[in-house]
Amino acid sequence: MSGPIEIAPPPARREPSRRTVHGTALVDDYAWLRAANWREVLRDPASLPAEIRAHLDAENRYSAALLGGLDPLRETLRREILARMEARETAAPLPLGPFVYQAVHPEGAEHPVIVRRPRAGGPDAVILDGTALARGQPFFALGAWRPSPDHAHLAYGADTGGAELFTIRVRDVRTGADLPDRIPDTTGRPVWSRDGRSLLYLRLDAAHRPARVCRHWLGTSSESDELLVEEQDPSWLLWLSETSSGAFAIVSSRRSDESEIHVVDLARADAPARLVEPRREGLRYDLDHAGDVFVLRTNAGGAEDFRLVTAPVDAPGAAGWRDLVPHRPGVTLTAHRCLGDHVARLERVDAAMRLVVAPLAGGEEHRITVGGEVASLGFDAVLEPGTLRYAVSTPVRPRETYDYDAVTRVSALVKRESPPEPPDPERYTVTRLTARALDGESVPISLVHRRDLLRDGSAPCLLYGYGSYGWSVQPAFAPERLPLLDRGFVYAIAHVRGGSERGQRWYRKGKFGRKPNSFTDFIACAEVLVAGGYTAPRRIVAHGRSAGGMLVAAAANLRPDLFAGVIADVPFVDVLNTTLDGELPLTPTEWSEWGDPIRDAEAFRAILAYSPYENVRPQAYPPILAIAGLADPRVTYWEPAKWVARLRAVATGGGPFLLHTDMAAGHGGRGGRLESVDAHAREIAFALRCTGRAG
Repeated sequence: MSGPIEIAPPPARREPSRRTVHGTALVDDYAWLRAANWREVLRDPASLPAEIRAHLDAENRYSAALLGGLDPLRETLRREILARMEARETAAPLPLGPFVYQAVHPEGAEHPVIVRRPRAGGPDAVILDGTALARGQPFFALGAWRPSPDHAHLAYGADTGGAELFTIRVRDVRTGADLPDRIPDTTGRPVWSRDGRSLLYLRLDAAHRPARVCRHWLGTSSESDELLVEEQDPSWLLWLSETSSGAFAIVSSRRSDESEIHVVDLARADAPARLVEPRREGLRYDLDHAGDVFVLRTNAGGAEDFRLVTAPVDAPGAAGWRDLVPHRPGVTLTAHRCLGDHVARLERVDAAMRLVVAPLAGGEEHRITVGGEVASLGFDAVLEPGTLRYAVSTPVRPRETYDYDAVTRVSALVKRESPPEPPDPERYTVTRLTARALDGESVPISLVHRRDLLRDGSAPCLLYGYGSYGWSVQPAFAPERLPLLDRGFVYAIAHVRGGSERGQRWYRKGKFGRKPNSFTDFIACAEVLVAGGYTAPRRIVAHGRSAGGMLVAAAANLRPDLFAGVIADVPFVDVLNTTLDGELPLTPTEWSEWGDPIRDAEAFRAILAYSPYENVRPQAYPPILAIAGLADPRVTYWEPAKWVARLRAVATGGGPFLLHTDMAAGHGGRGGRLESVDAHAREIAFALRCTGRAG
């Protein structure tokens, strides 16, 4: 990172906290940065203890001072990103009953307005204004919004603190006023009953875990709401959704790669939650509904990469499961949707996605052709029986949304993102490479660069990775990447183990004691880019977010010589201390991903061996930019704060090590559309400075 450093970083007080776990002495010099009242801080950031606030403020001033010279560049980047985004961003219109609904971001607005118009034609009417709701709030994020079946009301969620505590309100569409109903501490995703008189929601418990699904009757106090499902085991979390048919609510209990589902008949006002199949070790399933059957995606019966089965609605247990699409090793069935008489499924083979639609009763399948080997593909909605909405993009083609008719097998374009300055795909090369891992595995890399790239090692590279929870990174269009590509960067995604790009086996080989495979895979990807002349050592900026922050931090511990810089967004870097702290919101469920170091000595030793915070070494490190959110309930603010403090204390050279904590945001950053552009511009400017391209 070129340029003189004229101010000293803020000192972090060292106050050793000592304990012994499984016979190993642990010393944490910066444990004091964890606020004892962290639960209160999530709800009220002003309650942060003064000493900790002073330290975070000093860190913010330091990072602002060191990056201050980049302000003109950041403004240029901001304009370039906006030029690759729609000025007036509109979601694809959503036909529901007699109306068409649409989310619209007016030009210059941070938050959307929700409009609707008669399906037969007519003007738009604003039924919810996100900007008006956000007025006067330090943070605002609009959650899910759902019109009632009779279209008289709109239920919506709003988070005004950043800690993902959404309050659900219900708006009278005719008057434009909210009803007195107010449901706090939810995930912000309501599900209506068919008669529109009640709705289901998922409430967070005192430990900030989504643990209770309740039924709320309009016009009543949320304190008297009916409890339908409560998750008693803190290592399992609840999710709430509904079937494509709209006939059932789906209450899914999940942890890692296991699940259990209850369904609620939305046509019955007093319907209880009905268990589909009891949880058991290793069993995972999810479901959709069509007519008199459920269609389930499951790993039961040794179906490692999943199969589709059907079961009668009246007797949905595993004893009645019958194959619809059998298990095919190497073909990962990632999701499915029922379209009346047809079933659509998404499949992944060696990190490439495909969409297949087949009659539910059996017959010829139809594969829908999409953007190529390096593309993002996903379901959007089932609009009505027989019609599937899906979306596709590539790193250099903005998102396109299509409606597919299962009978005619025709896809109709309904929305193409149209920025003021759309990228020209012919200027770029999009391809797939493979790296050879230490143990011989082939690691896919999605790669994009300018077509005129000289493969002489002179180009800088932004290498992104995640590799946890079985989550696969799709190479979707992102306008913030274009300024890097246009300045000669190579952009690469390392599809490392821990994700499921190559199936569930790929996931399992990057979890528990085999987690280091993720880190060495990432390094192998960097090395193959160097060997191919795409870039060179100390020309690569590593970028990861959340668990991907752990990935890039661990890679920097192992091979700091490879990297020109590291960008770690809300990074999960204090892995050992977090998984030893059962009071934190997500720690119990994390044990099924990393292991339980409290009760399992082997898991403890495995995590201790790679946890980025404990493994900072006396060596030179590249410049590092760590981003935190004070109200983040997933990766707490003190993780990156402690990490940066330890880097400064232990590293023998390199840096600088910068920490920026957003004092009014959580895990997803600021909730506004333009605010996110500002954050991207800061990170891109940092990457350009690290590689000598800041001008």
